[in-house]
Amino acid sequence: MATETVAPTPFNTLDFLVVPARTFEQLQLGEIFRAPSRTLTDAHSAAFQTVSCDNHPVHYDAEWARRHGHSAPVVHGLQVLAFTAPGATLFPHVIGEVFIAFTELSCKFLGEVHSGDTLYPALEITDLVPHGETGTVVTAATVHNQRGELVLSGQHKYLLRTTAK
Repeated sequence: MATETVAPTPFNTLDFLVVPARTFEQLQLGEIFRAPSRTLTDAHSAAFQTVSCDNHPVHYDAEWARRHGHSAPVVHGLQVLAFTAPGATLFPHVIGEVFIAFTELSCKFLGEVHSGDTLYPALEITDLVPHGETGTVVTAATVHNQRGELVLSGQHKYLLRTTAK
């Protein structure tokens, strides 16, 4: 009885994508990419303070914060902005094959965030602007807290190739 040998399937890195890659043309207005919720702790704030070197007492001195009208030390705004990082969502996996650059961001800080707050970040595609062989994806970046309050609102822009290589 003869046994047939089957050639092994060649290894292909594209078989290891987290989600199927899409082209610029396959993206749709209104698509939302959510990041996992996170509850901030004093340790998060202390780590960010160390990295940023921001030593303003509003971020770590409870008495100073209270004397100046805050209910507790305020989490660094840039730390809250960091929660909108696209890499916390599936978005970079979706555009990974056509991604060129993260080109722009802006934001408004709309409410205080304190240790113990849980944040819910999301990116929503609000515009797709083709430019020939490239295109710009514009997303609204938002962060809500556990009470449903919008604490950060902003915008990200990404440059993509309009066709996969």
